[in-house]
Amino acid sequence: MSGAQVVAVVLAAVATVVGVVAFVRGVVVIVRTVRIGRPLPGRWAPVGPRLATLVREVLGHGRFQQRPVVRVAHWVVMVSFPVLVVTLLTGYGQLVDPRYGLPLLGHWPPMEWAVEAFAWLGLLGIGYLIVLRQRVRPRDSQPDPAQRRSRFFGSNQAWAYVVEATVLLVVLAVLALRGLEYALGVQDGETWATAVHFPLTAWFGASWVGVAPATLETAVLVVALVKILVSMAWFVVVGLLPTMGVAWHRFLAFPNVYAQRNADGTTALGPLTPLRDATGEPLDLTAVEDLPDDARLGVGAVEDLPWKGLLDVATCTECGRCQDQCPAWATGKPLSPKLLTLALRDQAAATAPYVRAARAAGASDEAVADPHLGVDLVASGVIDPDVLWACTTCGACVQQCPVDIEHVDTIVDIRRYQTLMESAFPAELGGTFTKMERRGNPWGLPARQRLDWAKGLEFDVPVVGVDVESAADVDWLFWVGCAGAFEDRARKTTRAVAELLHAAGVTFAVLGDGETCTGDPARRAGNELLYQTLAAQNVETLNEVGAQRIVVTCAHCFNTLSREYPAMGGRFDVVHHTQLLDRLVGEGRLRFAPGTGDDGTGTTVTYHDPCYLGRHNQVYEPPRELLAAAGVTLAEMPRNRETSFCCGAGGARMWMEETIGERIGTVRAAEAVATGAGAIATACPFCTVMLSDGVAAHARASGDTAGPADGTTPVDHGTRPAPGAAATGTQEPAGPRRPAAVPASAQVGVPEVADIAVLLRDRLADRT
Repeated sequence: MSGAQVVAVVLAAVATVVGVVAFVRGVVVIVRTVRIGRPLPGRWAPVGPRLATLVREVLGHGRFQQRPVVRVAHWVVMVSFPVLVVTLLTGYGQLVDPRYGLPLLGHWPPMEWAVEAFAWLGLLGIGYLIVLRQRVRPRDSQPDPAQRRSRFFGSNQAWAYVVEATVLLVVLAVLALRGLEYALGVQDGETWATAVHFPLTAWFGASWVGVAPATLETAVLVVALVKILVSMAWFVVVGLLPTMGVAWHRFLAFPNVYAQRNADGTTALGPLTPLRDATGEPLDLTAVEDLPDDARLGVGAVEDLPWKGLLDVATCTECGRCQDQCPAWATGKPLSPKLLTLALRDQAAATAPYVRAARAAGASDEAVADPHLGVDLVASGVIDPDVLWACTTCGACVQQCPVDIEHVDTIVDIRRYQTLMESAFPAELGGTFTKMERRGNPWGLPARQRLDWAKGLEFDVPVVGVDVESAADVDWLFWVGCAGAFEDRARKTTRAVAELLHAAGVTFAVLGDGETCTGDPARRAGNELLYQTLAAQNVETLNEVGAQRIVVTCAHCFNTLSREYPAMGGRFDVVHHTQLLDRLVGEGRLRFAPGTGDDGTGTTVTYHDPCYLGRHNQVYEPPRELLAAAGVTLAEMPRNRETSFCCGAGGARMWMEETIGERIGTVRAAEAVATGAGAIATACPFCTVMLSDGVAAHARASGDTAGPADGTTPVDHGTRPAPGAAATGTQEPAGPRRPAAVPASAQVGVPEVADIAVLLRDRLADRT
């Protein structure tokens, strides 16, 4: 070997040893950090379905469906990584012999084609991703609002540049080596030095054929060494920075996707994960007196997270797609799912060594007194209270995440600790919890009023236990829900559904004052004790009356009854009213009159997908099919179906005031109004309330003083605290207030906000 080759071999050997050692160190650090988390049973089995999901998600890149170009670019860059590893192995041999080729694979055409194809595709892919980042990245010269609009706001740009530069240099080195190999082969008269073996590089390699052989050999040596040094430098960097998610996700995404909540690959939405004890087993808080004195409920410190939660935060690639979709972030709140994840990641990295040391020391006084243990995530400032309580649990972050991070479960677990252990929750929720405990509904109204909505109907609404002996005696048990019973606008939906079912000849009955709140607001506010108490009461009631098939109008009740009550022993056939009505239309039991719009084809309507009906439960088509059956023209908002923008009411936000940034409901209402539709159709009472408020606020802001079509002013309707109540302050929540009447002359130009059932009821073909 020449002196240059000896130097190159030594440099490559040293770099490889250092790189491998550093990388292994990084792996060990991450594994140890993840292992401080609590047990989480069931995340490794069943193996077959989980492996199938892993292969499908990785190769199919299904979570990139809203970004097709990024999907392709990221896919080719991802696949180029293992394919081009063979060129790294070849590079070591080329340091000794510039003409070296791997045995068997070295000049095997299929492998050569794959290498060249993915080298070029990888170059194009990483080039596109680099340009994209430069186009949308935040810039210091921009004002803060403009910077926040970038999904890369808060991401570590330097780390991203390291990764992008590494990929770029490696694929360029591979292509350069292929051209040099072709030129050397032609000079040597090798039979493999043809376009068959070099289909995508022979065209520029041919221009080097006339270069002196010694020069070509030196070039191969230099380029191969550069490729090795760049690769090993990357291993050193990521090994020394185990929190560098933008690099580590390349490896951690595989176990994280495999261990996702649902083995079939469905998103971690719908039901929440149960509150678990230190062993990972679900906790039954209805027997709260049996809990040990040192029980920690929820996630107070980073070591309270389950191991999957710690793997989540280590896997985050900082792509910002969750942040880009978050309604809280989009309206100026401090919550970014990405930044919250990164804060937990950094806290876990800083805390893990002390946790391991304390556990190794056992129950010694020093271990127990270690100030690094049990650090309250909120009280210590790792997570700001305004960040924690801004979440609407809409699930947009979970649905968008390409590596299956379970943001909502983590946020609710932290809320559980704050609510159950620290009693540290927004002041408005105190009144809501009390009303739910004492009256069984967040409005605090007496149960005897639960049937007031039925007054004046042309038919009787039977009550189970009074008019019918059992729910099995009718086709459906109609679960009215708290909003449907007490909130004026939701009552219209309840009446409309009842009238539509009656018109279709469907028999149904209600529980009347036997209903109580499903517990959804309590659970998503972290009050698991209150949720389990209410849920147990409801499950007992439903089982006693023989409930088998239940229809609901509230998307939150739908999710709770169908997806969460099975864990409490309540297994029922639950449908949303849009699903049942769509079924009745399909059976020909409901017919609607021709359109009544100015053009005779029907009113133009835009439909808002409720998060807990759409994203959480994948019910997208029945509401749209109903609108089509009613003869209306559907004008979709830009954000619809999986990317629908939240109304702002989920996660118990219905009962909390928005004091930071814009109101989420107002932003969504403005988007709906911009479609030019004459009506905004909803399928959830929470959405109806928030969008009605939003439309009124948008009208005032735009100088239009018109009110909604029903002649009421929805703002401050008693469903939420008064404006100005602090999000985490000490003010008492405002009580219910009745809507004020608006003169009919003012009702011009403001779209009506109404549940689909109300729109359908008004179009019944036989309606007089």
